[in-house]
Amino acid sequence: MNGTPLSALHPGDSATIVSIHAEEALHQRLLALGFRSGKQVELIRKAAFSGPLQVRVGTTDVMLRRGEATKIKVCKA
Repeated sequence: MNGTPLSALHPGDSATIVSIHAEEALHQRLLALGFRSGKQVELIRKAAFSGPLQVRVGTTDVMLRRGEATKIKVCKA
């Protein structure tokens, strides 16, 4: 199952993380922030002009660069 990038979601959309395809350091940081396969995420908002995304994982809100968000593959709920 491939999934779509997290950055392709629209504000208010919820999805389940399928996989993370990032270099080791970023992968470990995302794991520490709660981004794991099978976890539910919600896109809260997108900043204008290719700015960061506000994503909710559980009860935690995280700001991600769009480049980082494209490395997280999700399946819409």
